[in-house]
Amino acid sequence: MKKLTTLLAATALTSVAALSATAETWDMPLAYSGSNFHSVTAAEFGNCVTTGTGGEIEIVTHPSGSLFKGADIKRAVQTGQAPIGERLLSGHQNENALFGFDSVPFLATSFDDADKLWKAAKEPLSALLAEQNLTLLYSVPWPPQGLYFKNEVNAVADMKGIKFRSYNNATSRLAELTGMLPVTIEAAEISQAFATGVADSMISSGSTGYDRKVWESLNYFYEVDAWLPRNYVFVNSDVWSGVSDQNKNVIQACAGLAEYAGNWRSKEYTGFTLQGLRDGGMTVGPASDQLVGELKEIGVTMTSEWLEAAGDQGKAIVDAFKAD
Repeated sequence: MKKLTTLLAATALTSVAALSATAETWDMPLAYSGSNFHSVTAAEFGNCVTTGTGGEIEIVTHPSGSLFKGADIKRAVQTGQAPIGERLLSGHQNENALFGFDSVPFLATSFDDADKLWKAAKEPLSALLAEQNLTLLYSVPWPPQGLYFKNEVNAVADMKGIKFRSYNNATSRLAELTGMLPVTIEAAEISQAFATGVADSMISSGSTGYDRKVWESLNYFYEVDAWLPRNYVFVNSDVWSGVSDQNKNVIQACAGLAEYAGNWRSKEYTGFTLQGLRDGGMTVGPASDQLVGELKEIGVTMTSEWLEAAGDQGKAIVDAFKAD
């Protein structure tokens, strides 16, 4: 990563422009903690843009939902309350099923598959965002999603009645189909929710659990590799249209580097955070064959439902992914 940081700085410095009297500050809301790899990547992206534009555009990140809560970030950028932001777009699947392409259970269960799925979905998703006054800059996947529980779970029957943290339509539907009780909880509120018994389980990456020290409340993490949801960084299209071509080139170059760095971190962070969960006292390992089999049956149901909701565009994405 030292080499990557050097590359970020070197690339930015090659495009340094003279300081302008019309310098702008872009406040960038983030939903996750400052130590989370997505937030670290966003901060480096901001520094790259600030340096590369010679201070004409200064990006200042605001992690942990401190500027806008996660669920409010996309709307804030759309309406110009913030010029730029990062969001888990599957959290807005209720707006358009296409936003949930990356959370279809057991469709893409590895980083390689997630890359192929993103390749298939990038163009239609960019077009959808453009219709909402948003310009996509870059996207980074989370590590594979696993199941967290307070008590041991070996079958879907063991999940009935458990309070389950949901963060998008897919997680809410998963809770319903397994007999759990979905509770919507933002990432910044996870630790408190588990500590106070508002929820006793969730599906998420090892990264989220590690960042929030969930071992203080939960005891089991099952590696089921259900999907790899993605975070997206986007800018208000009206703001983007006012950026000079030179600075657009800088921002896009920094975005490309950020996407590369974020992907690298996500892969490296997977093993590190799972070991961190173990060090915290959690039991970490694969789910039972019975549980995996039952979850995959549920995944078939959820895939069919998503394809129906997403229509021809959704089918085209899945077909292109499978063809690749």
